[in-house]
Amino acid sequence: MNFFSAVKLICLLLGIVALTMLFPAIVALIYSETVAIRAFFLPIGFCLLLSSFTNIIILKTKINLSVKSSFVIVASCWIFASLLGAVPFYLGGYTNFINAFFESVSGFTTTGTTIFKDVESLPRSINLWRCQTHWLGGMGIVALTVALLPLIGVGGFQLIKAETTGPEKGKITPKVTMTAKILWFIYMGMTIVQTILLMFFGKMDFIDAISHAFSTLGTGGFSTKNASVEAYNLPVVEWIIAVFMLLAGVNFSLFYYAFFKRGKEIFENSELKAYLGIIFLFTMGITISNINKYPFFESLRYGFFQVVSFITTTGFSTTDYEKWLPVSQMFLFILMFIGGMSGSTAGGIKVVRWVVLGKQVKNEVKKILHPNGVFTIQMNGRAGRKDIVFNVASFIFLYAVLVIVTAFIAALDGVDVITALTSSLTMVGNIGPGFSGVGPSVGNMAFYSPLVKIWFCFAMLAGRLELYTMLIFFMPSFWKK
Repeated sequence: MNFFSAVKLICLLLGIVALTMLFPAIVALIYSETVAIRAFFLPIGFCLLLSSFTNIIILKTKINLSVKSSFVIVASCWIFASLLGAVPFYLGGYTNFINAFFESVSGFTTTGTTIFKDVESLPRSINLWRCQTHWLGGMGIVALTVALLPLIGVGGFQLIKAETTGPEKGKITPKVTMTAKILWFIYMGMTIVQTILLMFFGKMDFIDAISHAFSTLGTGGFSTKNASVEAYNLPVVEWIIAVFMLLAGVNFSLFYYAFFKRGKEIFENSELKAYLGIIFLFTMGITISNINKYPFFESLRYGFFQVVSFITTTGFSTTDYEKWLPVSQMFLFILMFIGGMSGSTAGGIKVVRWVVLGKQVKNEVKKILHPNGVFTIQMNGRAGRKDIVFNVASFIFLYAVLVIVTAFIAALDGVDVITALTSSLTMVGNIGPGFSGVGPSVGNMAFYSPLVKIWFCFAMLAGRLELYTMLIFFMPSFWKK
């Protein structure tokens, strides 16, 4: 691995993330939030100087990326970006450094679990930064760097592959930088549209509207209100956010195909059909099971919102779902194991992996009935890769192991089994809400010990980077030449 290439890229990324801090820094200036102004401008100045100095010193260094170095660089970028993101929380005196790092990791990985007990007491600029980290991490901070830096060239695709979610990763255009730019333009366009809708129909001011748009499109779940979306008590706000959560859980490449009239790619997409089917079935299940608790359309609204919030791993809430019937809670619990579509901003295992396993089960049944038959997995109307089943099976095995280990570590803090298990699922799946001690009535994870929070940070990063990017560091063979 070229050490100078890695340093150059990491410093460039930190410079780009620091530049994005200018938005909340300007808000801090507008609202005269003196402490927050210093908390933002110090890291901005330091990172811009570091990025400029580093790239002047190693300006002529050719960026040379191998498969191994791409994993190292992507993991390092996310760790350093999270450290940078924690600085405003710490310098502002809003919490200690471990809690600040936890909040930052939760933001960038779009987990959405907070350590703040009263977010409404925080300055508006700090709350904006919390939500903005979701937006940056949702589409990918490395993808943003690749989009802005054409000099990375071919190596950029290796970086994006190490960051992008899903078992199959490709380009929608021949050039990876163009692919990254298109996806980011679509992402920004959707954010602008949702912000306008929330301001016009939801009667939010600009800061609240764009903060919730950041959290929605990034499928994170941070809110500027302690009661989350429930605080607004407006059905129109819930419907707007629910629809955009659903869209954020879709593979963003499909939006590109929709804009360029390639409808065949959309209508034949096996994962999209399964994703929409799951949302419909689970929404109906919760709506019917809660029909004695709410009027039909109110039950439908609550059911649809929470189903979409859970499957896209966003984590917004409009009601205390722990007061629902156990069968309704079970629907939501199952969704914690599914996740959104690959190539979306959502976390979790991803719908496509369950589609692959489901099709493989069907093939196994066919083999029992027809021992001499040859069966392949059909994805999107075409035969899938032969090794995709092994890829999916190994991922789900690793996912389960990390969930079990994380739950065990959480239990060391003396929490009950349900709290430990759902805390683990929220960390690894980047989901946000849980049950029992981490349910909507509690709203934060401040009660966990510092050591457990540090492990949670690792679990969140591993979950966001599809496990292998982080776990590969613990394999001795990775470090051998």
